[in-house]
Amino acid sequence: MSAGYDRTPDPEDTGLPELPAPRGTVRVDHATTTGTFSLDGETHEVENNVWVLGDDATCVVFDAPHDVATVERLVAGRECLAILLTHAHDDHVRFAPELSAALEAPILLSPEDREVWSLTHGDLEWDGDVADGDEFVVAGTEILAIATPGHSPGSTCYLVPDLGVLFSGDTLFEGGPGATGRSFSSRETIEDSIRERLFTLAPETVVHTGHGPDTTIGAERERARGDWL
Repeated sequence: MSAGYDRTPDPEDTGLPELPAPRGTVRVDHATTTGTFSLDGETHEVENNVWVLGDDATCVVFDAPHDVATVERLVAGRECLAILLTHAHDDHVRFAPELSAALEAPILLSPEDREVWSLTHGDLEWDGDVADGDEFVVAGTEILAIATPGHSPGSTCYLVPDLGVLFSGDTLFEGGPGATGRSFSSRETIEDSIRERLFTLAPETVVHTGHGPDTTIGAERERARGDWL
C-alpha cells in the first residue's frame, strides 16, 4: 500500500489517529448522489446513499460515489479521518482518489476486492487495508468492520454499536441481499454472510444501505424466514 497510512497491527491501535474529546453529539449525516454503475459490459443509472459519521470536529465517510462536492458539503469542513469503502464497485469508488485528495483522508478497502478495484483504478493503490474485526474510533465512537463477502469478494459492513447502526453497503437492503449473478459475486456466499454475520446482530439495529431506504436487522430476518433463511 502507499505510504502515509500505517496499518501495522498493534494491540492498542484503533486504526485511526488518537482523537481529542468529542466536541458535540455523534451523528450520521446523509445525502444521495446519482450516476452510473458499470460491470460486465452493462451500464445502469443508479442513486447511491452517502453516509458520514462523526461529531462537530471529526468524521469518517463511507464510500465515494459519483460526486465529490456532495460529500464535501456533508463533511462541512470537519477533519475526515478516513474514507471507509464498503466494496469496490465503480459506483462506490470511482471518485475515491479525488475525494481523498479533497479531504486529505486515507482510502481504506478490503484487499479481497483488489481485482474489482482494478477495473476502475488499474494499478492505483488505496491507502490501507480493512480486515474482518478491525476497529476504528471517531469522536470517541467505535466502528467495527465485518467481512460480508458475496456481493463482491471484499464486501465489508461497518457496525457502530453505540448508535445501534450498521452501514451495509450493497450487502443488505430493505427487501433482502444485494445483487449477485455478476462477476465476482455469489448468491450462496452473500446469504451465508448475512445469516452468520448480520442476522446475529440485535434485531433493532438500523441498517443504512448503499442504495434506497433504511431497514432493520429484525425486519430483514423476518422477511428471509421461510425463504432463504
